[in-house]
Amino acid sequence: MGLFKRNPFGHILFLKKWLIRVFGILTHRRYRGFNELQVDGSEIIRALPDRNVLFISNHQTYFADVVAMFHVFNASLKGREDNIKNIGYIWNPKLNIYYVAAKETMKEGLLPRILAYAGAITVERTWRAKGKDIQREVNLNDTENIKIALEDGWVITFPQGTTKSFKPVRKGTAHIIKQHKPIVVPIVIDGFRRSFDKKGLRLKKKGILQSFIIKEPLDIDYENDSIEEIVEKVEYAIEQHPSFLKVLQPEVLEEVLKVEEELNKKRRWDY
Repeated sequence: MGLFKRNPFGHILFLKKWLIRVFGILTHRRYRGFNELQVDGSEIIRALPDRNVLFISNHQTYFADVVAMFHVFNASLKGREDNIKNIGYIWNPKLNIYYVAAKETMKEGLLPRILAYAGAITVERTWRAKGKDIQREVNLNDTENIKIALEDGWVITFPQGTTKSFKPVRKGTAHIIKQHKPIVVPIVIDGFRRSFDKKGLRLKKKGILQSFIIKEPLDIDYENDSIEEIVEKVEYAIEQHPSFLKVLQPEVLEEVLKVEEELNKKRRWDY
């Protein structure tokens, strides 16, 4: 790799590699040490092609979710079987991994700006800005950038666009799937909300069992499935369809919603 070779977004790959190495080393104990990340499905990662893969996931923190994915993906590709043991896997990371993030979130402070260089595709939210509900047309440059990222490699997205549980999946994700026909791999995470603050930067509690489940790619008929049908498939795949609320006991659901509301009151940073 040439010293100044760049990816399609102009990022110097040498710098991106070192950024991933440094942050990988700094964050490893957050998932293996202070807490324990339980991984399932690493063989699915190894079977994927190098490009045009879209990962869809529920969302619990701004950054810790994505960082965990960088760890799991690289560990899996280096032969780790459902674990992230031995940080050596991060020395030669996969560099064509991107993640979709809100533009205003990635501009809030120096650290998010640095993390953006690791692979953020920043988009303008069409439904919310600066803590207020809005209605805005989709920025065509944003969708074009996601297309470019898929053509170059793997893209991570959180189709609900929020860290709040059981919120509707945004139709934009379904449009991307239907238009670009990527392999769609669902991921379901848990434990991150209890481990970290909402931004995912501060370790809030130790000794939490974090789960990271990689599912088989979705079966999608790109030509005939409607946007609504794809949205529903995504909601079921990431276990955020409203029907999942029915399997919770009433007292458990009440406690989940109570904790969620308390977290929202304490941390007024909308995503």
